Amino acid sequence: MGKSGSLELLLVGLLAEGHVLLEDVPGVGKTLLAKSLARSMGGSFKRVQFTPDLLPSDITGFNVYDQKAGRFTFQPGPVMANVLLADEINRTIPRTQSSLLESMEEGQVTVDGTTMPLPRPFFVIATQNPIEQEGTFPLPEAQMDRFLLRIDLGYPSRKEERLILERFRETDPLKDLQAVTTPEEVLRMQRERRSIRVSSVIKDYIVSIVGATRQSRFLRFGASPRSSLHLMRAAQAYAALAGREYVLPDDVKFLVTPVLAHRLILRNEEKIRGITAREILEDLVHGVAVPAAEG
Repeated sequence: MGKSGSLELLLVGLLAEGHVLLEDVPGVGKTLLAKSLARSMGGSFKRVQFTPDLLPSDITGFNVYDQKAGRFTFQPGPVMANVLLADEINRTIPRTQSSLLESMEEGQVTVDGTTMPLPRPFFVIATQNPIEQEGTFPLPEAQMDRFLLRIDLGYPSRKEERLILERFRETDPLKDLQAVTTPEEVLRMQRERRSIRVSSVIKDYIVSIVGATRQSRFLRFGASPRSSLHLMRAAQAYAALAGREYVLPDDVKFLVTPVLAHRLILRNEEKIRGITAREILEDLVHGVAVPAAEG
């Protein structure tokens, strides 16, 4: 309710064949959002509550010996789904985090030497609670870099919260939600997204913005080359959602913060002063010349 911008970014992540990190407080609808997306696309949905005792096999699955058949059979883990909600990913040990992130990157899992492909499309929505950090295992910068987007939902407005109460007063709308597409159709849309035109000036614009993060005196480390690729793919998806066959500079500007902010490492001095990556990016983007749009 009232989060059309966040919903649009979630669809950008799906069409761009990336994964999304939702960083927000509990109770703002992260699980409902993931379930709704899975049901709308007619795909399978799994949710994992990450805890310190969670093992990699709890994510990928494991082999169990079948005495009747006299052989091992594979018991698939929750990663074998079209949409996977990894709830509070920073509450589990790094080994389990790495297992999930490897599946995200490779699109497959390996159990006892046997490699199995994941369902397609495969879309991970991972969540983090930015408030309670005690006893957590923060994702290393290299693993944060694997998420295409970081999205904040935020609290609803007073009017929106009243509408939420009314909508959920007698029933759960999720129960009546019907699929509007199929996983196969989503795959087709992902393939067509790759053909969205990115002109040479737009590519230069993306490279200039990412390059500016590496020269900023406020940052210890800027964005990686993977960031440039992710920003281009996200811009293609955003253009496709707008019904265009080409990327505009405004598409890139809109996506700079959700694509780049979680990848930047601030200097300690800036952290102490309370400066955020969002503020730094806004200043950097203002300093990069905007190319003339090509249609």
